[in-house]
Amino acid sequence: MAALKGINLGLSFLLELIMLFAYGYWGFTAGSSNLVHWVLGVGVPLVAIVIWSIYNAPMSKRRLPRTPRTMLEVLMFSLGALMLALAGQTQWAIVFVVLIVINQIGLYIWQQ
Repeated sequence: MAALKGINLGLSFLLELIMLFAYGYWGFTAGSSNLVHWVLGVGVPLVAIVIWSIYNAPMSKRRLPRTPRTMLEVLMFSLGALMLALAGQTQWAIVFVVLIVINQIGLYIWQQ
């Protein structure tokens, strides 16, 4: 069981990275000019990193309690999946959502 818990925590980290990639991927495909691509492609992931580090990071002094933190995670992950779909990567968005659901169930069951 300890191995599954460790795998689930590793999946959490991987999903966080995929979420940031999804934000950046969408940003670089949205808009009509190179400047907009760069502003969105770099800016949106940076804003997400700031929000995540303030309210969700384990060592943050402002870390949210469990329920609001889960809501924030689901919101940010869902936006990542939506951005993948909007960027034309619907299959990857579906895979991402399935992994999010599996991970969130594991986090809830094992109180991680």
